Amino acid sequence: GLGILDNVKALHKTGKFTDGQLVSQKSDSTKDIRGDKITWIEGREPGCEKIRFLMSRMDDLVRHCNGKLGNYTINGRTKAMVACYPGNGTGYVRHVDNPNGDGRCVTCIYYLNKDWTAKEHGGLLRIFPEGKAQFADIEPRFDRLLLFWSDRRNPHEVQPAFATRYAITVWYFDADERARAKEK
Repeated sequence: GLGILDNVKALHKTGKFTDGQLVSQKSDSTKDIRGDKITWIEGREPGCEKIRFLMSRMDDLVRHCNGKLGNYTINGRTKAMVACYPGNGTGYVRHVDNPNGDGRCVTCIYYLNKDWTAKEHGGLLRIFPEGKAQFADIEPRFDRLLLFWSDRRNPHEVQPAFATRYAITVWYFDADERARAKEK
């Protein structure tokens, strides 16, 4: 975990992070919806060797689960999205990762926040399973890996963070849904 965090911090210092974007633009201001800075990593970039290792381990885990994930056939993934919430109360309002059937079926998030406490730092991931009123709060603690369905079954939000909050997210594609999305 420490090597991955070192890669991410070095990457952050390069200034390559940009404002996070939205899948569908329904608001005048992205800033009102999400306050993170992001960059996309393939895994072959110089200085990203530990991130590449993490992506490989995520791939191994999802490959091991393939065939056991409902009717999904995982056949690929996105690049890794490395995200930083700068800690000035920024968050990400309730949303669904794949609202439009783009093929993403599993969201995989790895957290890199050492000595994180929700009381002091905020930044919880609040997930609403099945879109119900009940929710689960997940602290973005160092070396924690979280997987959940990317579709409307799991609306979620990032509550305001008051310390620098890092995460790496990879989305895995279902073969059939991805093929249909590419035909559109």
